[in-house]
Amino acid sequence: MRGNECYSVCADDAHGTPVMLKAQELGITPEEMVARTRAEHHQDLLDFHVQYDNYYVTHSPENKALCETIYNRLDEAGYISKRTINQLYDPQKEMFLPDRFVKGTCPSCNAEDQNGDSCDVCGATYSPTEVKNPRSVVSGATPVLKESEHFFFDLPQFEGMLKEWIRSGALQSEMANKLQEWFEEGLQQWDISRDAPYFGFEIPGAPNKFFYVWVDAPVGYMASFQNFCDQNDVNFDDFWNQGTDTELYHFIGKDITYFHCLFWPAMLEGAGFRKPTGVNIHGFVTVNGAKMSKSRGTFIKGRTYLDHLDPEYLRYYFASKLGDGVTDIDLNFADFAQKVNSDLVGKVVNIASRCASFITKRFDGKLSDTVLDEALMAEFHAAADTIEANFENRKYHQAIREIMALADKANQFIDANAPWVTIKDETKQQFTHDVCSLGINMFRILVTYLKPVLPVLAEKAEAFLNDTLTWESSQVVLKGHAINKFKAMMQRIEMEKIDAMVEDSKESLAAANAPKLDPESPLAKDPISEEITFDDFAKVDFRIARIANAEHVEKADKLLRLELDLGGETRQVFAGIKSAYAPEDLIGKHTVMVANLAPRKMRFGMSEGMVLAAGPGGKDLYILEPHEGAKPGMRVK
Repeated sequence: MRGNECYSVCADDAHGTPVMLKAQELGITPEEMVARTRAEHHQDLLDFHVQYDNYYVTHSPENKALCETIYNRLDEAGYISKRTINQLYDPQKEMFLPDRFVKGTCPSCNAEDQNGDSCDVCGATYSPTEVKNPRSVVSGATPVLKESEHFFFDLPQFEGMLKEWIRSGALQSEMANKLQEWFEEGLQQWDISRDAPYFGFEIPGAPNKFFYVWVDAPVGYMASFQNFCDQNDVNFDDFWNQGTDTELYHFIGKDITYFHCLFWPAMLEGAGFRKPTGVNIHGFVTVNGAKMSKSRGTFIKGRTYLDHLDPEYLRYYFASKLGDGVTDIDLNFADFAQKVNSDLVGKVVNIASRCASFITKRFDGKLSDTVLDEALMAEFHAAADTIEANFENRKYHQAIREIMALADKANQFIDANAPWVTIKDETKQQFTHDVCSLGINMFRILVTYLKPVLPVLAEKAEAFLNDTLTWESSQVVLKGHAINKFKAMMQRIEMEKIDAMVEDSKESLAAANAPKLDPESPLAKDPISEEITFDDFAKVDFRIARIANAEHVEKADKLLRLELDLGGETRQVFAGIKSAYAPEDLIGKHTVMVANLAPRKMRFGMSEGMVLAAGPGGKDLYILEPHEGAKPGMRVK
């Protein structure tokens, strides 16, 4: 909007053991799964109005070529070494296990079921080989130690450069302080290789050895831009070679700071490429003050949100909360609805709706040639520099605060001059025209300032204003300008829609987390019944019963008559198990019956309960038989 040449690129991460195993589970190739996932992610981003100049994938020929170039340069410069290490190996799957595919007991605090690299209970970090009672997450087998030759990048050689770079202003100060801890502990050589089977790029000259995913993932930025440059006649070297004066920014989450701010700049430096101007690190999103929860329906997928709510609501809410620090953002639904309804609908759009009808109905759809309040207009224009600086420095919440302060002043001006009153006075027609025209100009400036956050609202405003909104044009007052009839630009958020989104999240996640069933399995053919409460279950009285006698029922094709001994009381039950059992084979067996079922009068006699059996029917019927020691009359619970 300010006339600078800017490109925004991204790529779906494609490689690693988890991708390989998930593809195997789905019965498709990793390439097919990656293509499907990338398409879904890209569509979600587009529907949230996030439009990269190129949204690519890390499994690409450009990324492979760049990874090999970087590796070969690092190797030639002496930054790559090899040595044999011991790794945990899954003997069933015949594969080496990455850290997160090992679980076991923490070696520091003895907490069970912890990941192979860190403990969620005490916070300790360790090697998978130090885990007590390790097991493979892939197969459940006990892993064994096995030797393998690995490739290492000599990160400690870049310590001086890294210390200087992280204090250069490239990172937020709190993250620079956090990274300082790694220097105090001492930088280690970085294992950049993984053994086959692995989905990724093979290391040049090393069959069955692959680049670790965190080698090629950040190179994906370069590859995505290379792909864009090749298609759009842009010079790649002008942006990525050392010495260029272009600016390069990354935007990441705080959990991957280690890879982006130590390994990545060291790799770039060693391979002769420029380092980022800045790595902007964001915190996480919480919902209603807590970590996202699947059970509460607050683990909300982008697509589920889009099925219920306008994406611009969320864009605005995040912008109003997001600063240049690493603080987590809380998506509080009540605050979310109130802020959008108050700020966007009640303040910004309301300005246009209050003024437009007077312009179109009384003044031929044209704005006045007079600026009624030069000082107010000058204040709106002067705010551009502050708002621009806040956006540039990623202080989005401060930019929003400045814009909404102006919106308040615009509404105060309209309230004070009450055009809905003055329009009734024939002597104040020009005054009313001037008031409403100034209101429309203030609306135009506000939406221009909001355009980076709300592109669709800006597009609707441009259609209404018969104008294109740029940063430069916001400094010009529209006089005598024809506008179009006002149409509603944004609806209020109704809490019912938020509630529906939360409920839908519970349902969709339940479906997503459901086990993949064999269509021929009993559970697939006969799904689990609707959920009941414990109180419902407790009403059914199951008892152990001994089959004292069993006999055929005359003229009954499916029934056997059973006499069930409950340990002092005998019940007669007619059971439809004749196709699977001969009466003489049942006498003396113990089984389970429903003892408090209301008696049912049949043409053969009274049936006083029900025995339990499994199976679809016919010969495939199996009465339940308790373990030895269960006595007639015992309650099953």
